[in-house]
Amino acid sequence: MPDCSTLSRIPRPLALAAAGTAAVGLGTLAYAGTIGLTRFTIRHEQPAVLPPRARPLRILHISDIHYVPGQRRKFAWLQSLAELQPDLVVNTGDNLSHREAVPELLEALGPLRRFPGVFVTGSNDYHGPRLKNPLGYLFGPSAPPAEPEHLPTDQLVAGFTGSGWIDLRNRARETVVAGRSVHLSGVDDPHIDLDRFAGWPQDAALHDAQHDALRLGIAHAPMGSTLTTFADTGADLILAGHTHGGQVCLPGRRALVTNCDLPRSQASGLSTTRSSTGREVPLHVSAGVGTSRTAPLRFNCPPEATVLDLVPRG
Repeated sequence: MPDCSTLSRIPRPLALAAAGTAAVGLGTLAYAGTIGLTRFTIRHEQPAVLPPRARPLRILHISDIHYVPGQRRKFAWLQSLAELQPDLVVNTGDNLSHREAVPELLEALGPLRRFPGVFVTGSNDYHGPRLKNPLGYLFGPSAPPAEPEHLPTDQLVAGFTGSGWIDLRNRARETVVAGRSVHLSGVDDPHIDLDRFAGWPQDAALHDAQHDALRLGIAHAPMGSTLTTFADTGADLILAGHTHGGQVCLPGRRALVTNCDLPRSQASGLSTTRSSTGREVPLHVSAGVGTSRTAPLRFNCPPEATVLDLVPRG
């Protein structure tokens, strides 16, 4: 280590600049680990996916809650989302970040569970997070831990289905939402190779002839192969999470990573994906409500839920 005489020879402007840079870095880290985690936001989007003259349909998309017992601000905000009066709640997984989180999470979502809802699960609904180098995300998607902490997935699923929410893990279902027929197809988490596409409740020819039913594709991770499968088979809108919007972003919410093969420009919000034949399908990726408890940072990427007010095409 340099002694005091060495330090005294550092030019004063350089020393001040170094001290200033360190202070900015510490301030940024402190913000990302405090205010950045609780600056809860409602995003609003209007995908034009309904037939002409159809009544608008409101979907509330929530994802990546990563709940830990005692998160009271998150608890209160989740309860307040019922005020948005959605026609349908879509939960795209990674609800947990602690093995004892399920009872409090279900209570936090209690007001929302009174509305019709559907869900899929993510890897962090099956196993808990492990400490790791957060810079690892810059070099490729994360992998499941070798010795995972198993989470009470069955308890979580039972709480959701007990409220009437539809389990879409590798399933296709038909339901009626606000008087409109909705065809649903979901997959378990593609990020850990649990996805198995189950088709749609009705065949594609009938859908193309009538086009009355809205087709929603639901997944946790927006992997390219999953998006293409949904688009190729006639999805009208695809919803996913997983990316955390990049979690730590450059100004303008420009994501550095997506933790999958999705382009960084599509890390959050409404964009489009293409079928193999070039058909464009709206894609909404939620930036999520939380973070893993082992990487509790958000910067230029506030936690969010999204109101998707579906409107007629054209």
